[in-house]
Amino acid sequence: MKKIATIQDISCIGKCSLTVALPILSAMGIETAVIPTAVLSTHTAFDGFTFRDLTSDIGGILDHWKKEGFSFDAVYSGYLGSREQIDLVRRTWKEFSGPETLHIVDPAMADNGSLYKGFSQEFADEMARLCGEADLIMPNLTEAALMTHSPYLPEGGRTYIQDMLRRLAELGARYSMLTGVSPDPDRLGAMIYDSRDNIFYEYYNEKLPVKFHGTGDIFASCMAGGMTIGKGLEESMAIAVDYTLECIRATTANPGYNWYGVDFETAIPYLVRRIGR
Repeated sequence: MKKIATIQDISCIGKCSLTVALPILSAMGIETAVIPTAVLSTHTAFDGFTFRDLTSDIGGILDHWKKEGFSFDAVYSGYLGSREQIDLVRRTWKEFSGPETLHIVDPAMADNGSLYKGFSQEFADEMARLCGEADLIMPNLTEAALMTHSPYLPEGGRTYIQDMLRRLAELGARYSMLTGVSPDPDRLGAMIYDSRDNIFYEYYNEKLPVKFHGTGDIFASCMAGGMTIGKGLEESMAIAVDYTLECIRATTANPGYNWYGVDFETAIPYLVRRIGR
């Protein structure tokens, strides 16, 4: 069984971060270890949420893991709350990786043209340095623009997307991905640039006229899982795009769905069938 460590927050209600990463990666047949960066009562789209920073606990977790001799096939980071947590991701890479371990970063810090609450351009620059040390990075267009100091043009088209991917590649990662991009009004998906071979890969499916919180985390978890079990770039991307769409379809088919997240749970059988388990 493949093993992955994922480093991101827990929103107790809200269907994002670890509360989607853990079940999705587990359903894909991967032993999943978690390092929670923070605990929130809900995700940040709610008002009045509580927040507890767990930075001071992470070092002890890593010390114990090192004593036990653990190692992982992939280390996948999501929401990180501070420069210190970025450095702890580097420590995790250094101490728990073998020659083939994948280092995967979802720089979850911004969307729709703006940084999330509590983040700054200085943090985005630190995240860019971490991305430069990774194997695969998965920003959305806002995060990519911030990390590369580029204009944010959500309707920029395929040429703009490719130019942005080239700028991301200059940070240092071999594989740069842009998530949630639309080459035309009717399709939504992702594009990857392999900087070593100078090749672009892209995959799109139907673009529905709805938006939900947490779909980026679902996509990133599925992509990280696909790469971990050896599905490869193109197949992992297609599975992640299609599974995210299936989650949205399952949600909108439910008349009583909650606004704060998608019904990814009811779509897990689709994911299991798709990966051939």
